[in-house]
Amino acid sequence: MSAVSAVAVRCLFFVSLLSLAGCRQRGAGTAGLALPGATASEVDVEVAEAPFEPVFSAEAIPPEVEARMRGKTYPEGASTSLSELRYLRLSYVDFDGLPRTGEMVCNAAIADDLLEIFQALYEAKYPICSIRLVDDFGGSDDESMRADNTSCFNFRTVPGTNRLSRHALGMAVDVNPLENPYINRRGMVMPAEGQPYVDRSQDFPHKIDRDDLCFRLFLEHGFSWGGNWPAGKDYQHFEKR
Repeated sequence: MSAVSAVAVRCLFFVSLLSLAGCRQRGAGTAGLALPGATASEVDVEVAEAPFEPVFSAEAIPPEVEARMRGKTYPEGASTSLSELRYLRLSYVDFDGLPRTGEMVCNAAIADDLLEIFQALYEAKYPICSIRLVDDFGGSDDESMRADNTSCFNFRTVPGTNRLSRHALGMAVDVNPLENPYINRRGMVMPAEGQPYVDRSQDFPHKIDRDDLCFRLFLEHGFSWGGNWPAGKDYQHFEKR
């Protein structure tokens, strides 16, 4: 590796660490938020003592969620109908070991699979950075990946093609995408901040491989893994056909 390449990799690794720090900061929940009539310490005690109730639910797309999706993950002219989709609420354990509840939109055909998979991950305390709608990132898959966000539905094409992604059907899930990047046939890494995690022979936290619980659960439910693709690798990606 040239000196310039080495510097570039070190810079990308530093950026990825900042992204992970942002993940932890975003996962800080309500602790530390000032509420009227309460000091910060009182709020912290109240939040710390409140019991966490995990949630694993699926429903038709609520009107308020549809409003968030319109013009972002659900653009004008989208061929996937909203009636084919389901809105999930999924509890998970974040990178700091704290329980959270996130949200995801998927195809109705895999809703039950995802409820079972993410409940098993939660019970095993499998760490996930965040689970948010890609609409929170303006519908940008790039921004969602940079934030290490786990997601499913986004009506979009496969990068560099006119072919609809399986995400456009709500039939694919990306898990912890920063540490499990997509590497196309030409060697381009997405997100670019995932460059330090391209060498899968290295050991690092949150890596998905064939020994990983996430890998085993998705394959048990009939999904295929992008890490098994013969040309190009998508280590974050699980899809069902």
